[in-house]
Amino acid sequence: MTAATTHVFHRHLQRRPPVAVSGQGVYLTDAQGKTYIDASGGAAVSCLGHSHPDVLAAMHAQIDKLAYAHTSFFTTEVAEELADKLIANAPEGMSHVYFVSGGSEAVEAALKMARQYFVEIGQPQRTHFIARKQSYHGNTLGALAIGGNQWRREPFAPLLISATHVSPCYPYREQQAGETPEQYGLRLAQELEDAILAKGAASVIAFVAETVGGATAGVLAPVPGYFKAVREVCDRYGVLLILDEVMCGMGRTGTLHACEQEGVSPDLLTVAKGLGGGYQPIGAVLAQKKIVDVMRAGSGFFHHGHTYLGHAIACAAALAVQQVFERDQLLGQVRERGDFLQRLMHASWDSHPHVGDIRGRGLFWGIELVQERGSKKPFDPARNVHARIKQEAMARGLMVYPMGGTVDGRYGDHVLLAPPFISSEAELTMVVERLGSAMDAAIAAV
Repeated sequence: MTAATTHVFHRHLQRRPPVAVSGQGVYLTDAQGKTYIDASGGAAVSCLGHSHPDVLAAMHAQIDKLAYAHTSFFTTEVAEELADKLIANAPEGMSHVYFVSGGSEAVEAALKMARQYFVEIGQPQRTHFIARKQSYHGNTLGALAIGGNQWRREPFAPLLISATHVSPCYPYREQQAGETPEQYGLRLAQELEDAILAKGAASVIAFVAETVGGATAGVLAPVPGYFKAVREVCDRYGVLLILDEVMCGMGRTGTLHACEQEGVSPDLLTVAKGLGGGYQPIGAVLAQKKIVDVMRAGSGFFHHGHTYLGHAIACAAALAVQQVFERDQLLGQVRERGDFLQRLMHASWDSHPHVGDIRGRGLFWGIELVQERGSKKPFDPARNVHARIKQEAMARGLMVYPMGGTVDGRYGDHVLLAPPFISSEAELTMVVERLGSAMDAAIAAV
């Protein structure tokens, strides 16, 4: 079937993607029998790889008992058990979990929770969100509005609520000469404080940030002390801190929650991709007790909802994924394999003329590509380097997550790696070898 005859509304309407027919471990196979290493976990989703027997068994067992019950009538045992497990391992102060069907839904729910919290405590004048440039929080209208990626926002700008965007934590390009990482973090926190005061502190609902920047910025890890300083600024003005760990959370950076490494606990925390590992669509908002208590004592009702909240099979899949994490001690393996991958990438590309920066944590890495290393000059966007890399990688049986607009939404190219937690050193070695070949071929073609 060609692009002209398919009835699926594909992401790209001028071409039809290969047909995936099976998956096993870190590999996917298409209808032509070609096998691909899934080195990006799709979009940092498939943390346990494909066809994990324990997850499939848990889903089958739940289907045999109950597939679906609407949450306006019932809760389910599996949703309650999953929430208990998540709160037992949550950042300090978290007491409840709100289940949704994905990352964008989680961010939308968190924005509305934050707004309703202030309405319930008698501060309805708080209507404004502050987020960061080059952030990505989802494609629904609220999430898109607070996201800072101009390319995604531009077509829908007239439909979006107003939000303020401050600088990302992007040391490769924005840390000044002679400035320590700690000083850079404090400067960014001061920029946030200035933005709060410029808008009027009493009007700001929350600061929203990815703990480790993901898809649109190419894995931006915070400098030491940055989030502690941000937390202090938010507390000073009664502003909530919403951390988006849809992509970077649930073990991806080597701890269950990326904010553990920053020593901070947000007011609301969004998770998704690694929560269910792609076995079912699921996301969640983890909420601080103070927020839940206010709603319980006030209206007693969250003014929000979706049809598939807390879907039983999705919860069963996510619970099984989390149980495998614990049983197989995969967080430690993420750290070990991440160290191996980091060493391998640096050994392979530190002298590469077009690799400007290698950055990340755990099994979450970004490679920023440049036309000139010395000046950090990006490639001309018209050369479409990131798209060429994806094409060359697929031809070599490799799935990675390249993206353009890394620097400002228009200029810059990066490749994101987010391999499954079960990846072996041999498989990671193949990833680096194939990606290096794909990058060289793509760059040579432009």
